[in-house]
Amino acid sequence: MRTLPDQTMVIGLPAWQDNYLWLLIRAGKAVAVDPGDADRVSAELDRRGLSLEAILLTHHHPDHIGGVAALVDRYRCPVFGADDERIPATHRVREGDQLRIRGMLSPFEVWEVPGHTRTHLAYRLGDWVFAGDTIFAGGCGRVFEGEPAALYRSLMRIAALPPETVLFPAHEYTLDNLRFALALEPDSELVNTRYRATRGMRAERLATVPVTVAQERASNPFLRVADPGLQAAASACLQQTLNDPESVFVAIRGWKNRYVVRHDA
Repeated sequence: MRTLPDQTMVIGLPAWQDNYLWLLIRAGKAVAVDPGDADRVSAELDRRGLSLEAILLTHHHPDHIGGVAALVDRYRCPVFGADDERIPATHRVREGDQLRIRGMLSPFEVWEVPGHTRTHLAYRLGDWVFAGDTIFAGGCGRVFEGEPAALYRSLMRIAALPPETVLFPAHEYTLDNLRFALALEPDSELVNTRYRATRGMRAERLATVPVTVAQERASNPFLRVADPGLQAAASACLQQTLNDPESVFVAIRGWKNRYVVRHDA
């Protein structure tokens, strides 16, 4: 649970195997981000006595939009999303839009962060960023549409945010992501330390998100592609010369697609 200075609170609702449905709460009103499971969201709203004022959608995948119809039917709230017919939005938004929602003192800023999907969005509220499947703790989303270069640019934009910025990924993928990071840099003290801490948290079924930009800059390989040490490690692992950030990103994202997770590691 996190709280902004204006008393806006955010909670993550676990759903299915590894999703998080984010709910922002202030003064008895709520905003849902990517509510894939309507029952899960409605139960929390009822438990807390909240009214749902808006839904924010990052992209069109079913685990992010699956609960929209039922929630709109019950709460009659607006749904914000990209200009994409696959996204069930009542209000189409784009880069730079400012969303003022009843109950929230500050507006949400819309960012276009394509790469995972063609029309992926992120929503920034103060020092909080809800980026869907663009970035994960210790990793990033798979490229389903378009080119890896688009995802690279989106991630570099996020990496340039102030280090105290808090990121709210939509999945609990941290342990698997850090196993991959260790495959790249098995001798990295930072990655090993984070892996051990994450393994302990997951053994107790604790959430490993949200995370800060500072944490990700330090040990997420996809944000460290300009680092000479990471470049050398990637070149050695993939047996090719990789000496510019974008080519390193494309190469390790491609390797991650093929990487076999060892759940017993």
